[in-house]
Amino acid sequence: MRLQYVLSDVAVGLRRNLVMTVAVVITVMVSLALLGTALLMRAQTDVMKGYWYDKIEISVFLCNRYATGPGCAQGQVTPEQRDLILETLESSPEVQTVYYESQQEAHERFQEQFSESTSEFVRPEQLPESYRIKLVDPEQSQPVVSTVSRLPGVVAVEDQRQTLEKFFQLLTRLQIAALVVAGAQVLVAVLLISNTIRVAAFTRRRETGIMRLVGASRFYIQLPFVLEAAIAGLLGALLASGALALFEFFVVRRVLVPSIQFTAWVDWDHVVQIIPVLIVTGVGMSAAASIITLRKYLRV
Repeated sequence: MRLQYVLSDVAVGLRRNLVMTVAVVITVMVSLALLGTALLMRAQTDVMKGYWYDKIEISVFLCNRYATGPGCAQGQVTPEQRDLILETLESSPEVQTVYYESQQEAHERFQEQFSESTSEFVRPEQLPESYRIKLVDPEQSQPVVSTVSRLPGVVAVEDQRQTLEKFFQLLTRLQIAALVVAGAQVLVAVLLISNTIRVAAFTRRRETGIMRLVGASRFYIQLPFVLEAAIAGLLGALLASGALALFEFFVVRRVLVPSIQFTAWVDWDHVVQIIPVLIVTGVGMSAAASIITLRKYLRV
């Protein structure tokens, strides 16, 4: 019987403060949609790191007759220098595989990457031969780079991770910006929920006063208000989850995946993992804001 009364009181409260409830739902939806987007961006960064770090190589370019630099003091790399470089790479625990690319192979790859009108002016002997290194852990490239770059016969060492790291740092800054905006929106939602509960408690002060006089517990008096806030938070979280799912379906799956195929994209598993976080956050912050507000109100 008590549960039926509480539920009916919740329904009456939602109808009585319909406009404020709708405002709370919309605010929670927007704030949680931004939070979900930030979490999806973080997942996308992790997916791209896993995709690209698995393909990262270190290129060790050897001296040719045109190369200049400290490692090319003796001119073109000698067979002894080439063997020393290869032995150093193969003995390194960070190195998984070493591929050798001759000047002719470098020239063929150059022709594939650039137009014939450009590549016809470049001869094979002008391009350096190189060793391409696959690492066991792409994040542990610095020891290999620092060791090999000092060997004679090496004109340059290119670490692809340094190029990608700048891109991932940009993505990290965008994540932080999205989280800051989402945090601000969550704060706005909490303040609006608090104000809505305060207004609802004021309009029903006579009912709560009577309940105090007949000996109702503080929990029993608070429960309808907390449930109203929790329901509004749940609705906002469900709408935000729906918006996140629509973003995944229409933007990621329909636009980004077919158009940009050189990297991996977040899939439905990531969206499914984020949705419970949004629901718990929406219900939790709404209920917590109402409890804190009612504690202060009930002390009056």
